[in-house]
Amino acid sequence: MDVQFSNDTFSWILQTAKFDVSPDVVYPVFLTGVLIYLFSVLCNGIILTLIVTQRSLHKPMFYIMFSLPLADILGITTILPRLLIDIVTQSNIVYYPTCVLQGFILHTYGTGVLLILTAMAFDRYIAICKPLRYHTIMTPFTVGGVIALAWGLDFAVITVLFALQARLQKCKRFIVNVYCDNMSLLQLSCAGDITVNNIYGLLLTGFMQAFCVGIQLLSYIQILKTCLSHSQSDAKSKAVNTCLAQIITFGLFEIFSTTWILSYRLQNISPNAQKLCGIMTFTIPPVANPIIYGMKTKDIRNAFIMVLKKIKGTFT
Repeated sequence: MDVQFSNDTFSWILQTAKFDVSPDVVYPVFLTGVLIYLFSVLCNGIILTLIVTQRSLHKPMFYIMFSLPLADILGITTILPRLLIDIVTQSNIVYYPTCVLQGFILHTYGTGVLLILTAMAFDRYIAICKPLRYHTIMTPFTVGGVIALAWGLDFAVITVLFALQARLQKCKRFIVNVYCDNMSLLQLSCAGDITVNNIYGLLLTGFMQAFCVGIQLLSYIQILKTCLSHSQSDAKSKAVNTCLAQIITFGLFEIFSTTWILSYRLQNISPNAQKLCGIMTFTIPPVANPIIYGMKTKDIRNAFIMVLKKIKGTFT
């Protein structure tokens, strides 16, 4: 559905593809989506609040971790509420600037999660492999620099990605997906060579995967070696409990993002299934991550229990 228009009549109004939902289940799907969104925002909000208010969590590890629930809230808020409204109203109308903003934030979220998890893996490497030097290395300046580098690199590479897309003249108004992303915006172009865009996109994806996966892999290999070199069971337990949540989170994100990418290259997958793979990439991790960290991170679990006890004490 390639609706074309001239630059003189361009109204900046775009139409997104529809997510096919049976009329009988529209409102159950909407209610389920609302509950998923509220649950994610609540759980990630609790993690953020605990890190800010509880002194036991005022450590380099949790200062870096703060960015993860923040990114999760940003990612799921950018995609899910609008998608649920479109499912109910069937309007599927979006303004071009809003579409670009949504695409920019979603790409920033995806790249940001990889960089944040990489920064967290680096912190765990220093904590477990160089425990005596941990506080010397992970000073407030270093922690601030690591966080700034992760977000700065994230914004820089995504800004270039969207700047390359913005230079192309647009002559179509149909977004082939249920949400806006760089590729769907590229497909609005009527003229211009997109070779540079494709090359940059491929290089960016390859670099981010190689850089983030490489650093995390090296960090966890060194952590495993350190763990095995100590005979104390408590050292092994500390290493496993500290890193397991990060490994699960990273694996979950990689599984969904890889499935999403592969879905567009497999001929037998329906368009609805392709859209669902993309939606799950931006919704399942933000729901699962706070549960994973709440269950596997002892400091967060203890801080949460202490807060509950204080709240209970005020009512007894």
